[in-house]
Amino acid sequence: MTQISPLAALSARARSLEASKIREVAELGMTERDVIPLWFGEGAWPTSDFIVEAAVKALRAGEHMYNPNNGTPALRQQICDYSNGIFGTGLTPDRITVTPSGMQGLMLAAEMLVTPGDRVVVVDPCWPNITGAFRAQGGDIASVALEEREGRWALDLEKLLSTLTPETKAVVLNSPHNPTGWTMPAEDQKAVLDHCRRHGIWIVADDVYTRLYRHGRAAPSFVSLAEPDDLVISVNSFSKCWSMTGWRLGWLVAPPQIETRLGQLTEFNTSCTAPFIQSAGVAALREGEPEIDLLHERITTGYAITAQNLKGFDKVTFVEPDGAFYAFFRVAGLGDSFDAAKRILRETKVGLAPGVAFGEAGEGYLRLCYAQPETVLERAFERLAPFLS
Repeated sequence: MTQISPLAALSARARSLEASKIREVAELGMTERDVIPLWFGEGAWPTSDFIVEAAVKALRAGEHMYNPNNGTPALRQQICDYSNGIFGTGLTPDRITVTPSGMQGLMLAAEMLVTPGDRVVVVDPCWPNITGAFRAQGGDIASVALEEREGRWALDLEKLLSTLTPETKAVVLNSPHNPTGWTMPAEDQKAVLDHCRRHGIWIVADDVYTRLYRHGRAAPSFVSLAEPDDLVISVNSFSKCWSMTGWRLGWLVAPPQIETRLGQLTEFNTSCTAPFIQSAGVAALREGEPEIDLLHERITTGYAITAQNLKGFDKVTFVEPDGAFYAFFRVAGLGDSFDAAKRILRETKVGLAPGVAFGEAGEGYLRLCYAQPETVLERAFERLAPFLS
């Protein structure tokens, strides 16, 4: 028998990893009956039949084997066609790496960029998997907090730029933002890109919610501004817009000079993304614009119900989001959001994400995903009323 426990024998970075408080709350409720799950960033609707059929057809055609590390030529080209059509860019396949999920794309970016001790700047509150991925690589995380300003979420641009010192390795910007829905204006993105060019700082843009923008076809994106050799990596996913959370499929847009390195890292992580899932991705991009339009209709209705209900509670302060599909709301007197989320789950059978899961700036808040049918949201607010009143 060894003299040291397996846990103690792990690397310092592995030992320092923290569990997701969103996942902890969810796992308490996943085995309960009659729980309304609004904790994850996941719509209630299944993947459309034409996407499923594309995967089935690919399986029957024998797409079961290894394929290129960076993705199939068909999907990489389809991503270029899609992005060029939406953003007016001139992307080529050597800038695309297909990933088995947006989360894996974030992890690849962190592995690619971070040497232990490197300074990485994020926006607080922050989806915990962003900080987790960069901390897992030894990144030293610094943050700039969003502010509630004139009834909107805002980021002080001067404060952000002053935080992006020459010693900074990367800044991670998620816009539209999880959990608040804040969206960085194009002119601010241009200022950040110019600043990062001067100081050699990488920009990692989490663009997963770019199409879920409440004021246009797509939110402003660094992909539209960056030249091919800029230090910019965009992370995207099929999960949200095409209701494909369980499929685990995403992509990176990156400088062509690092295409080979990204392929090597993919080899060491997963070898490749399943080819039949990539065929489903081709179908989603080629035929899926009506799916995004339908999702917009659904979440617009969901937002209206959510906003109307939240504004009816005196204890609740709610800032209107510009994108994504979350309500991030403050509850007066709420000192421990993690405990509150567990208590709400026990007492009301409604699953919410605790604000503290997104960092210190999120304490006192709760997050609700309103990508749900009307009847589900109405029932959820009936249950929540005693707690929020």
